[in-house]
Parts: sequence; structure tokens; C-alpha cells
Amino acid sequence: SHSNEGVIHCYLGLCAFLLDRLSGQFPLTQNVTVTEGGTANMTCRVEYNDQTSLQWSNPAQQTLFFGDKKALRDNRIELVRASWAELTISISDISLSDEGQYTCSLFTMPVKTTKAFLTVLGVPERPEITGFTKPAMEGDEITLICTTSGSKPAAHIRWFRNDKEVTGTKEVNATGKSFTVKSTLQLQVDQSDDGVAYTCSVEHVSLSSNPYQVTEVLEVHYAPHVEISHSAIIPQEGQYFKLECVSKGNPLPEPVLWSKDGGELPDVERMIVEGRELTITSLNKTDNGTYRCEASNYLGTSGAEYVLFVYDPNAPGQQDPDHALIGGVVAVVVFITLCLIIALGRYLARHKGTYLTHEAKGSEDAPDADTAIINAEGNHAAEEKKEYFI
Repeated sequence: SHSNEGVIHCYLGLCAFLLDRLSGQFPLTQNVTVTEGGTANMTCRVEYNDQTSLQWSNPAQQTLFFGDKKALRDNRIELVRASWAELTISISDISLSDEGQYTCSLFTMPVKTTKAFLTVLGVPERPEITGFTKPAMEGDEITLICTTSGSKPAAHIRWFRNDKEVTGTKEVNATGKSFTVKSTLQLQVDQSDDGVAYTCSVEHVSLSSNPYQVTEVLEVHYAPHVEISHSAIIPQEGQYFKLECVSKGNPLPEPVLWSKDGGELPDVERMIVEGRELTITSLNKTDNGTYRCEASNYLGTSGAEYVLFVYDPNAPGQQDPDHALIGGVVAVVVFITLCLIIALGRYLARHKGTYLTHEAKGSEDAPDADTAIINAEGNHAAEEKKEYFI
């Protein structure tokens, strides 16, 4: 029947294929992957060939080379090696349009063919960050958009805030044979974001381990914040004293303004203002009062106050902290000495009692009370006698 004949032909075809393989008279190729702009080498080999020509054809079935004869006018295609056992050609300046299935044919009867797929990797373009305008204001919601196009397969985008990775929203669109990839990062900025570097990193197989990176440093404007620092814990008459107006803000608030008790500084000869610092060269009681510094930028004004009280080191109740410290140390030393004297007195008293009880030792072995008294008196007399001769 017809079905049996088909099976027989199928078996015969398979057998012929296997025989060709075993005999080595069958073209062998390998798939090739190359980066866009690179060069692809396409190789076709046979282990046994009875002087039959090999041929390479492109995905459009156009003959590129027949043996060592070039068939297609394309300056990018060149012959690398041609023999009865091998036909190798090169295609330079590869583009995405060169991707596809190439055919190697061995012109026996019948013609034997094999396929090789050329994969072209599309190199992504260097990324660009857009989506916001400098400077941002504190409290604003801003959007950072990192875009790269031309990748194949689609590139992967990662975001970093300084050195710490943060997560964005990814979007992929096909444009012909390549892809455009976009990643969006939304944030509400505050003054801590001023000067922070946001980096977009594009990773792709064609870039190996060297991703493309682009960095945008944020500039955030915010209102001033002011604090006052001082040079002495306890200001005393005659001392040199300095106040510093520590202000933060962007734009940086310049200059700072100093005042005392709501008015101008009263003694400009002793009260010297240099930049953010107010220096009083020699303190006295007239310097007591409330000192205020103010700093402004176009977003606002901030101020801070310091109440100055000048101490007289010779006045009662206003001892120098060093004298107080010395007095405390002396008190501790006196207390420890008294404790040692008391402890020594108790020790001596305890041992003196033990010595006195030795005088009664003679009575311990006496058989009666009279003998005990005589023994005790004898011991005492001996002791007195001993002391007399001494």
C-alpha cells in the first residue's frame, strides 16, 4: 500500500542519512553568537569528500560562497579557508539584520545540507538619566528615569543611592529587533538627599562584566537651621570668649547677623565678628545678656540664642570649678585617712586585750581558788621583778 511505501522510503532515508554520517560525507556546522559590530566566522566541514563542492547561503537563501568563489557582492563577507574538507567564511561589521539561519550545502546526489544559526547581540546604548530639574526643593516628589535602547536581548537596569541598591520600576519596549529599556525611580526628597549620588547601571551579556553607568548628583534646596556653640562652659571675667553661629541650609545662608538683647552689639572694639564667629576679647559683667544669631536664604530665616552670664571667680559662691575640684579631692583624702585611723585603733585595742588575758594563765591549772590567787600574784610579782632588773 501507499502507507507502507512511505514508511519504507522513510526508513531508507534515515538509513541513507546514518550511512552518510558514518561515512563522514555530511556537512557539519556550529551555531555562532557574535556581538553587534563584531565579526562572525561560519565554518562548514566534512570528514570525507570525493571532491564535491561546499556552499554557504544566508537566511534569504542567497549564495555567499560556492567553494572558493564569491557569489554575493558584499564587502563585509570574505573567504577564510576553502578546501574539499572545509569552507569557512567571515562576516564583519555584523548588524542585527544579519541574524538568522545560514545553510551549508554539500553538492552530492542528492544535495546534503545542514543549518547554523547566527545570533547577534544588540549592544545597549549608554544610559541617560532624565525626569527632573535641578535644583529640587525639600519635600518635592521627583522622578528619575534611566533609559537605554538598542539592546538585544533586553538589558537589565539597576539603581544605586550612593553605594546602596534601591528598586525602580522597569519598562521594556521592542523597537524592531532590539529593545528600549526604561527604569523609573520616584522619591520624596529632603535635606539628607542634598549631594547624594544616584547611579543607573546597565547590565547586558554583550558588556561582559563592565556595565554602563551614569550618575546624577541631587541638589536639594532647603531653609536654614541655626545653632550656637561656645568656647567655655563657665565664662569668667577677663577671659577670652567665642560664640559660633553654626548654620545649615542650601543655598548656604551668608552672612549671619549677631545681636545682643534685641539690639546691635554694644562694644565693637571688644566684640569682634568674623564670618560666623563672635569673639569677646575680655569678659566683664556688662557682657551679660542674650546673644542671637540669624541666618537667611530665599527659603526662610532661622535664629538661635545664647544667654551669657559672666562669673566673678573671687565672689563667694562662684568658686572656680578647679578650686571646687581640689576641695572635693581634699575631702575624700581626709575621709579615707580618718577611716584608716579608726581601723588601726580597733586593731590595736583588740590585740591589747589578748595580751592582758595572759596574766590569768597561771590560774587555769590551779586545783583551788587559793592556789589560783597565789599563782596569779606570783606571775605578777615575777613580771614586776623582771621589769625591776631590766
